[in-house]
Amino acid sequence: MIKNLIFDVGGVLLDYRWKEMLMDYGLDEADAVRVGTQMFDDPDRTWSIFDLGTKTDEEIADTFCKKYTDDEEVIRWFIRHGEYMHVARPKVWKRIHELKEKGYKIYILSNYPESLFKKHTEYADFMDDIDGFMVSYMIHKAKPDEAIYKALCDKYNIDKSESIFFDDREENVDGAMKFGIKAVRILSEQVLLDELDKF
Repeated sequence: MIKNLIFDVGGVLLDYRWKEMLMDYGLDEADAVRVGTQMFDDPDRTWSIFDLGTKTDEEIADTFCKKYTDDEEVIRWFIRHGEYMHVARPKVWKRIHELKEKGYKIYILSNYPESLFKKHTEYADFMDDIDGFMVSYMIHKAKPDEAIYKALCDKYNIDKSESIFFDDREENVDGAMKFGIKAVRILSEQVLLDELDKF
């Protein structure tokens, strides 16, 4: 019997508009895609290091700017202004509130640097309904590392056999199932709403 609903944030509880954000700054669409891809798909996994919380925002910006010197100004702006990146999913937030009222425990398990996590959740209604959260910056471990799933369960005494995890990335879903938590990959807002309707 499922008692605990565990959610990733980006691509699950929130959408991202990073391309549009870069276009708001003044880039055309092609350059916006290029700059965003440079950061998110950096071969040295700099964004993944950002999620671990072991380097400051400025140190991450410095790392990117040393590699992508022509884009320094926009990269520094992007790192500093994550408040423009996310998009609410109010239908999902309402459904989570209804599930909370039904007695389900609600948890967050996500990969995020501290600054972005705070900017993206500061005004998010779902934060009023959660029973706990574990974010990569807090323990310097990120999904799909087993350590972060274990950290969440240990901190809140969660029975993994009574839990289900929702994430948009296949490797994170696989990591949860390997740890012993049932998991579902979320490819769209509607997929998540359909899954939550089952509860």
